[in-house]
Amino acid sequence: MKTNDKPMNCDDATDKLPDWLTNDLSTTDRDAVDAHLAQCPACRQELAATRQVWQRMGSITPPEPDPEMRTRFYTMLHHFDEAERTAPESRWASWLAQFNRLWTPQLAGRVAFSLLLVSLGLLAGNWLPGRQSTEVAYQQRIDTLSTRVQEMREVMMLSLLENPSATERLRAVSYTKEMSDANRRVIDALLTTLNNDPNVNVRLVTLEALAELANDSRVREGLVQSLTKQESPLVQVALADVMVKLQEKRSLKPLRQILRQQGVNTLVKSKIEQSIRELT
Repeated sequence: MKTNDKPMNCDDATDKLPDWLTNDLSTTDRDAVDAHLAQCPACRQELAATRQVWQRMGSITPPEPDPEMRTRFYTMLHHFDEAERTAPESRWASWLAQFNRLWTPQLAGRVAFSLLLVSLGLLAGNWLPGRQSTEVAYQQRIDTLSTRVQEMREVMMLSLLENPSATERLRAVSYTKEMSDANRRVIDALLTTLNNDPNVNVRLVTLEALAELANDSRVREGLVQSLTKQESPLVQVALADVMVKLQEKRSLKPLRQILRQQGVNTLVKSKIEQSIRELT
């Protein structure tokens, strides 16, 4: 239905010709098409051509199946079956190629983590209750399972940090909250993300995670070194806050270096000056 009483143009009329021929138009649209056809020779000619095509299509007799079609079909099916049996290697190669295209590091990590959880459930349901002989043996098994879970969380985190999606990288950083202990690989990955991730939100969440691990001397040193590598005012201010909370005196030198840089944001400069006063 046309709005604003605007006359129908040739494009609109042509689009509606098939529905006009099959009486599938509303009364309003049909009246509009009729009004346009009454004053447009080109569209009347298009209507005549369209009607002629439809009439010819209606007069076409559907082809009857060839009597030999069934024989040819089963012959083709037999040849295909023979080819499949004589060339299993090519089929496996095709499947393997398709599997390799779909098998990404992220998918591998998720599948591995899922398999581990299933295994833990089976062990907890069948192995642990029935086979524990002493309290020490039971605790050792629990510790082993906890270690495996920790390792899988680490694999998942490291894998997701390479994901192009910022949401997935944020999820990767959140795994550190579930880790009882962050090893060097985890710390190095978090520091690399803090210094190089293109998304400011990811860097801020990573900084928060690293601040929770600041009892580790490697984390403190990495945070101090990160000060002069940041260009985002938000991250610079957040880092300055962390340095004050940690009372990290080693940050005084890089903080002063930032003050000497050209074009430092006014708010950042004020915050850093305040941080230097609190640290001294």
